[in-house]
Amino acid sequence: FIQMLRSAKKRDVLQLLKRAPEEMLPFVVEAAVAAQSVASLAALSDFLDFGKEPKSLLEKFLYAAAFSPQPSGELLRLVLDKLDGKQLAPEVQETGIVAMGSLIGKLCQQKLCGLQQEVERGVETILRGLRGAEEESEVVIYLLALGNAVLPETIPSLLDHAEEGPATVTTAAISALRRFPAWHISGKVKQAMRRIFHQKRKSYEKTCRLAAAEILLDNEPSPMDVINILLAANELETETATFLLLKVQNSLR
Repeated sequence: FIQMLRSAKKRDVLQLLKRAPEEMLPFVVEAAVAAQSVASLAALSDFLDFGKEPKSLLEKFLYAAAFSPQPSGELLRLVLDKLDGKQLAPEVQETGIVAMGSLIGKLCQQKLCGLQQEVERGVETILRGLRGAEEESEVVIYLLALGNAVLPETIPSLLDHAEEGPATVTTAAISALRRFPAWHISGKVKQAMRRIFHQKRKSYEKTCRLAAAEILLDNEPSPMDVINILLAANELETETATFLLLKVQNSLR
C-alpha cells in the first residue's frame, strides 16, 4: 500500500483520503506519512485541517511523523506548518511539540541538520516556546522535545532548568541530558550534576538526585565522584543507597 502511494499523484492520494471510510482513515493517514513522497505529503497538507479534524486523527498523524525511522525535511515542514500559530487542543499541541523534537533529532542523525532550514526553524520554535512557557506542564513538554532532538547547543538551557526548576522540570531536564552521548557530558554538565546530587544550592527530590548521580556514574566517573556518591549514600534510605551501590558495581564491571 505504501509502495502504491509512493508512485501515486497528489490528486489520487487526496481522493483516497477523502473517500476512505472513517474506520480506515487513520490507517491511510499513517501510510501517507510513511510513503513520504512529495505527492503524499502535499495531499496530507491539503487534507488535514487542524482546526476541524478530530483530535484522535491529528494525534495519529503526529505520532506517525514522530516514529518515522528516516523522516525528510518536507515531513518536518508539514508538521511545523500545521502547528504554526494555531489555537489547538492541548493534547494535539503537546504531541506536536514532542514530535517536532523527534523529527529534528532523526534528521540530525542523518547528518541533515545544517542542510535543512526546517531544522533551524523547528529548534527556534521549541526554544521560543520554552522561553515563553508559564505553566510547569508546558515547560516539561518543551524539555521532552529537546531531549528528543539531542542538540548540543541546547545543553546550557537544559542545565539551567535542571538546577533551577521545580521537581518535575528538573527531572525532565536531567532525563533530556541523559539522552546525550558521553562526549557531550562535559565538565560543566558534571559540575551541575554534582551540585544537584549533593544539594549544594538547594534541596532536590530523591528522583532528581538519583538521575544526576546516574549521569555522573554512566559517563566515565572520576574516582572522587564515586567516593563522594558512596559517602552520600550512607545518609540515604536503604533502597536508594542500594540502587547507587549497584550502579557503582555495574560501572566497575
